[in-house]
Amino acid sequence: MLLSDLPSDIIILVLYHVPVSDLAALCTTCKLFHDLVNSFGFQIHLRLNPRPSFSLAKARQIWHPRIQLQYNTLSDKSWSSSRFVARPLSYPWPRKQQPCLAINASRLVVSAGSIIYSYAFETPKGTGSPPLRFEGSASIHGDSQWDITALAFINDDGQGRTLMCGFRNGTLARVTLTKGDSSNTLLLEIDMEINHQQHTRDIIESISASGSLYLSLSSKGKANLVNIQSPNTSVSQIDLATRSWTTHISTEGTPYVAFGCSSASTPGTVYSILEGSISHTPTAILGTTNGLSKFATAVYGICRAPYASPWGASPQILVTGWFDGQVRIYDLRSSSSMDPDPSTTSSSSSSSSFSAPLRPVMSLSDPWSLESVYSVSSGGGACSHLAAGSARHSVVSFWDIRYPKSGWSVYAPGNDHSPVYSVLLESSRVFGVTDSRPFVYDFGPHVTQDTYPHVAPSPGLKPRRSNSGYYVTRYSHGRGSLLNDH
Repeated sequence: MLLSDLPSDIIILVLYHVPVSDLAALCTTCKLFHDLVNSFGFQIHLRLNPRPSFSLAKARQIWHPRIQLQYNTLSDKSWSSSRFVARPLSYPWPRKQQPCLAINASRLVVSAGSIIYSYAFETPKGTGSPPLRFEGSASIHGDSQWDITALAFINDDGQGRTLMCGFRNGTLARVTLTKGDSSNTLLLEIDMEINHQQHTRDIIESISASGSLYLSLSSKGKANLVNIQSPNTSVSQIDLATRSWTTHISTEGTPYVAFGCSSASTPGTVYSILEGSISHTPTAILGTTNGLSKFATAVYGICRAPYASPWGASPQILVTGWFDGQVRIYDLRSSSSMDPDPSTTSSSSSSSSFSAPLRPVMSLSDPWSLESVYSVSSGGGACSHLAAGSARHSVVSFWDIRYPKSGWSVYAPGNDHSPVYSVLLESSRVFGVTDSRPFVYDFGPHVTQDTYPHVAPSPGLKPRRSNSGYYVTRYSHGRGSLLNDH
């Protein structure tokens, strides 16, 4: 019996197990397989191999599944050979900043000082990377106490225009982006009452959001969990009582929040969300392989692991960036804990006495750098990559966690002597920001001069002749060798 003699529903079940290269070949054999693969096969493969990417959301609404798989395949090839286009997204700011990034399916937002810059994702005309258009900028306030120190999109208007902003003076505000009269002007609608929580004039260090919840954290460790859909805007609070840096919230499966702090005993902690409130004691303390050393005393970045990680696509897999330059990955489902070290247990910390720290399931680092990791993100080619922003020299490091020894690092366009304060890794793009400007690495096909806003060459920015990008320097983690001046 030939495969084509089987009923169509049986053939469709077979397509669940066919790789994309064989789907493309099968599609050319006969009309029956052509119709079944185009109608079901490509869509099945996309569903079984998710590639979360905000910047591609509008393109995927118009692209046929075959076009999406073609784009993914070409992007994966670029990731495997470290080929990309590097672009700055703006001219340097007038002064050094400590900026933030936020992204959703409509736009990328950058804050620098008290100014918000918005870049809109547009629908592509062909099969190349969707264009990014500068929408404009707007200032919140002229006083430096109103500098934006934390930023996250929240889902309360269905249009991707609403942000939660944290400020240097300890204020939280809901900000809605609207278009101004001119093409490069934004208007800001600021709500200082409905979603306003005061952290006793303590800097808002981090905001993260998921579903109807958002989580804010001050530099002194005061955290607020807010349900924006609650009629009374219910708030759950917890005091970590230590210098704090970053947050992560997950509402998938078993909801939890994670915090990164500076602490000898509890630099990383995870708390359950129970009936909309943060639990009183942590469910996990994040440790290192051999106990917490004097150099592993702060966690600066937290994200979930990529969907194609060896431990599965569970949101219970956490990626963390540490002061000692390590990127450590934890499986919150694991029971692999270390014996508690009495010398690092603080009697004043109730969270350190209940449980031994959780061991990482993988640790990664750039062997040629001693810098701390300020930011982490996951995604990339085959949805199996990690990105880490360094504390100096605008370096971003990458690893494919299927082959963790094959990492590499690259400098941001302009070679700013700066931390990479935030990095956002998508399926084909990497957005980052230094103290001088935002930038992008694009691994997608057919990137042109019109894909990104025009930025003229300047000192430190040398355009490439062979493509629409700028020269950046890359090196391999294996031997520290220069891959090329990309």
